[in-house]
Amino acid sequence: MVDLANLRDPVVIAAFAGWNDAAEAATGAVDHLIEQWGAELVLEIDPEDYYDFQVNRPEVGFDENGERRLTWPTTRVYVAQPEDTDRDVLLIRGVEPNMRWRGFARELLEVVDESNAQIVVVLGALLADSPHTRPIPVSATSNDEALNASWSLEPSTYEGPTGITGVFADLCGALGVPSVSIWSAIPHYIAGSPCPKASLALLSKIEALLDLQIPEGELPEMARAWQRGADELSEEDPEVAEYVQSLEEQRDTADLPEASGDAIAAEFERYLRRRNKNHPDTP
Repeated sequence: MVDLANLRDPVVIAAFAGWNDAAEAATGAVDHLIEQWGAELVLEIDPEDYYDFQVNRPEVGFDENGERRLTWPTTRVYVAQPEDTDRDVLLIRGVEPNMRWRGFARELLEVVDESNAQIVVVLGALLADSPHTRPIPVSATSNDEALNASWSLEPSTYEGPTGITGVFADLCGALGVPSVSIWSAIPHYIAGSPCPKASLALLSKIEALLDLQIPEGELPEMARAWQRGADELSEEDPEVAEYVQSLEEQRDTADLPEASGDAIAAEFERYLRRRNKNHPDTP
């Protein structure tokens, strides 16, 4: 069992299914990290106090041994100790609770506090007027002034209803742990299925901010398959194709952070690091 009090310079990455997770992009990103880093389960919150099982029903299925198993909707905390890095990662993968949000967040904050985590990264995904043919827009905000200065972030200007991601991030600040919210914008006209392209975009942003090398695994191929499916949908429906073209024109005339020199340079540096690791003899 991992000792949370002895983690190396830990960072927390959290995502919650539900209102904050369009096209399962945020939870998909955390699921990818759990799998690729071989993360160890260290805590499972008792769902009885936080979930309405008529809204989030338990599921029946079979485990790896072929045994029938009942799985309850809940939130789990994992610890990953990635190779080639000097820090550990707490991964929170859960379902937005139906009740007692403050008590739920306090349980998670106890884990954050015990681990002496230096920063909390909360992932989210929303539906937007974004064309599937362009890079998925990703924004990162924080209300911590020191973090904004060191990472060149902007404070959030959003006003309105929030989800468990906003509550958790706010309470992290009250605990004295700085938090960053990273959101991807999913094309709303094709949001009925998981969007691995958006998960990959979120992971790229995490990689850049935390200077972590994240194994991509099969995610790029899954993103390409999603792209092909979206292209086929657009080609089969003239109205969708016309709408996508109008979104492309709006996007291409906007001042995009993805097209900035700093962003391009950072992406090239990540490519070089990954190439050098896979081909150490390459000059």
